[in-house]
Amino acid sequence: MIEMQNKKVVVIGGGPAGLMAAEVLVQAGVAVDLYDAMPSVGRKFLLAGKGGLNLTHSEPADRFAERYGARRTQIEALLRDFGAPELRAWAQGLGIETFVGSSGRVFPKDMKAAPLLRAWLQRLRHPAHGGSGVAFHMRHRWLGWSEDGRELRFESPEGEVRVPADAVVLALGGGSWARLGSNGAWVPLLAARGVAVAPLLPANCGFDVALQCKLPPEGQALPVQAVPAPAGWSAFFASRFAGQPFKTVAIRCTDGLGRSFERKGEFVATATGVEGSLVYAASHLLREEIIRTGHATLHLDLLPDMTAERVLAEVMHPRGSRSLSSHLKSRLGIDGIKAAVLHELLGKDDMHDSHKLAAALKALPLQLVAARPIDEAISSAGGVLFEVLNADLMCEALPGLFCAGEMLDWEAPTGGYLLTACLASGRRAAQGVLRHLHG
Repeated sequence: MIEMQNKKVVVIGGGPAGLMAAEVLVQAGVAVDLYDAMPSVGRKFLLAGKGGLNLTHSEPADRFAERYGARRTQIEALLRDFGAPELRAWAQGLGIETFVGSSGRVFPKDMKAAPLLRAWLQRLRHPAHGGSGVAFHMRHRWLGWSEDGRELRFESPEGEVRVPADAVVLALGGGSWARLGSNGAWVPLLAARGVAVAPLLPANCGFDVALQCKLPPEGQALPVQAVPAPAGWSAFFASRFAGQPFKTVAIRCTDGLGRSFERKGEFVATATGVEGSLVYAASHLLREEIIRTGHATLHLDLLPDMTAERVLAEVMHPRGSRSLSSHLKSRLGIDGIKAAVLHELLGKDDMHDSHKLAAALKALPLQLVAARPIDEAISSAGGVLFEVLNADLMCEALPGLFCAGEMLDWEAPTGGYLLTACLASGRRAAQGVLRHLHG
């Protein structure tokens, strides 16, 4: 302990990964100074908890690890030390009881992020062993290194500050939600020191649809002064249905490499396209297909609980004097945004062709042409390549420099997977720091 007290470690970034790294280090008796550009820590963490803080997921470990896709091997190695069960035990240690929701997601009993963060910061400032707690330095923006590489440079309200350190943990986040501190400004700083970084890309994001130029349904006028955007729904559809959800639907998509995604759920129409949980779950496949080919096709099943045969039979059922809209509503429950998207994407002749209409109700093709900007995304992909880090997440080319959290090159869907991996990586980086300091 005495040996560790003579060492100074700097953690840069006050999100979950940085705070977890600081906790492990201060519990080991290391003097920790944590720097963050924002006025307070955990801002994105608090925002994520506004709708109910999803801590982790209760599914089996093997299925859990699958969620990390191409980076499964690297993230699974971190989860063996700190996975979902360990995260729940850690929260319990902070006095935060958790429960498993109907979807398998794990939440604090009060659903809030603020009580957990308050308890966590209290423990960081006043560790159980009674030694020095974490020293927080807010409004300190990292500028890189001094000319000789021996000191860290920060922009502070008092001017530039230079800080020496025996080891450094970078936990600077990815590129989403710049107003909360994750702006990717660290990328050129590391690249200049020879650290390989994959480009930051939006993940768990929405998409723009191909421009629709069809006229509105018969009997409904186009809004005055409405002008279609370069990409997106028609002005008619956007003005009436942006912000409305597609409920009880399913989506299917297959990319040019033969990889497929299919799931039931819901998502939301935006002014230019689609977003929401169901779309986010498929965002990696859709984004990569757009990068490769310029577009991706998502097939929308508006009636996932009905077979194609049943849908066709209902469409072909005699409707007498009723309009097609009334027929679809009474026989299949198709109205509102579901009826509107049919008119948006099908021509008039196809709407009145029973077989084409029934096929569209089960697999309506929706062409996506662009992911929404990274700053709108829930998270980001890309970052520091695992290939330039050792098992402790230390940069091979820069001994003593560790990276953790979303700034690493991985991505995962929402559902607690993001937070779990961030915490696990922060813990591993801190353990690596201790091993490095012991020599």
